[in-house]
Amino acid sequence: MPEDRKTPQLDDLEKGPWPSFVTEMKRAAEKNPAAGDLLGLLEKSYEDNTGHWKHGGIVGVRGYGGGVIGRYTDMPEEFPHLKEFHTMRLNQPSGWFYTTDSLREICDIWEKHGSGLTNFHGSTGDIILLGTKTAELQPTFDEYSDAGYDLGGSGSDLRSPSCCVGPARCEHACYDTLDMCYDITNEFQDELHRPMWPYKFKIKMSGCANDCVSAVARADCSVIGTWRDTIIIDQEQVKAYAESGLDIQREVCFKCPTQALEYNAETKELTVIPEDCSRCMHCINMMPKAIQTGKEKGATILLGGKSTIVKSAFLSWVIVPFMKMEPPYTEFKDLINRIWDWWDENGKTRERLGELIYRVGMGTFLREVGLPPVPQMVFRPRANPYVFWQEEEINK
Repeated sequence: MPEDRKTPQLDDLEKGPWPSFVTEMKRAAEKNPAAGDLLGLLEKSYEDNTGHWKHGGIVGVRGYGGGVIGRYTDMPEEFPHLKEFHTMRLNQPSGWFYTTDSLREICDIWEKHGSGLTNFHGSTGDIILLGTKTAELQPTFDEYSDAGYDLGGSGSDLRSPSCCVGPARCEHACYDTLDMCYDITNEFQDELHRPMWPYKFKIKMSGCANDCVSAVARADCSVIGTWRDTIIIDQEQVKAYAESGLDIQREVCFKCPTQALEYNAETKELTVIPEDCSRCMHCINMMPKAIQTGKEKGATILLGGKSTIVKSAFLSWVIVPFMKMEPPYTEFKDLINRIWDWWDENGKTRERLGELIYRVGMGTFLREVGLPPVPQMVFRPRANPYVFWQEEEINK
């Protein structure tokens, strides 16, 4: 960054108690002039209260329609190193597990071809490589590809599937999120790299209802680990929790959303009403030594989560209450292919799957993709007394 360029507002962001992105950008600016220009442009954006970026055409690498996002400043004369400042996305490993050698390799390649600035990670999960020129896109991709890395998704395609750490570090995982994420990523390479849909589609996998990747809020398809039988209770550990001072009645039973737990303060025993349990994980989180997930494990499939674009922000809703999640995940893949075919045929431009279902109705969606309706899909009871029958359902 030029010595005469002042950034008082950015400097102010370095004064807090936490590490500052501004400090890291200044370090990058010592090696790369694009990082210095980026600091100046950001300061300018704070002064003008507007972003100084524009669309300038589609850029990419050979054979891929996604993975590169074109970035251009609308002030190229003042910030010449940002005239082209494209973003590349690298597909992250399942659960975001890296070796230090792989991180060094990623950063070394990026410093050679780009600004050196990174974002670990984007909201989809990818490694975000911030800022390179058009002429450097193909050499950058080639070097990453030779090193064993691939681009992630961008545009109207399947975005890079992501998952929680699952069984690698969590005893609550009800299926192998890491294996499923890897399998799904490899299965759907065409959908990941070649935009062909009305808009983007995200698959996120969480091993239990704690949903550590926020799939329910952010994914078009959420795969949330669950169990079909009942929780397993260790009564000796229940007594140990009670004797340690935990108010089980108040902190566990009363906070169960369906009041499925009953606690006997005299015997210090905890029981569950299986048909009332919603498998929300609250009791397990409060008493992990005393309560475990059931033995018949699988996942709940939900659809429709997204942020605002056409319609408002949606949370996902249940489509399949329980599905076994074991390699090669054939049942899930068959379902997702049927859903994509229907969405691709009926969706409007920039209309996410949840928005399409909202527009045409859940009944139409279920019939088209061959799914039976289940009580878990009901948002609220019917507000009118009329029942409408499909013509094919009427006995003639």
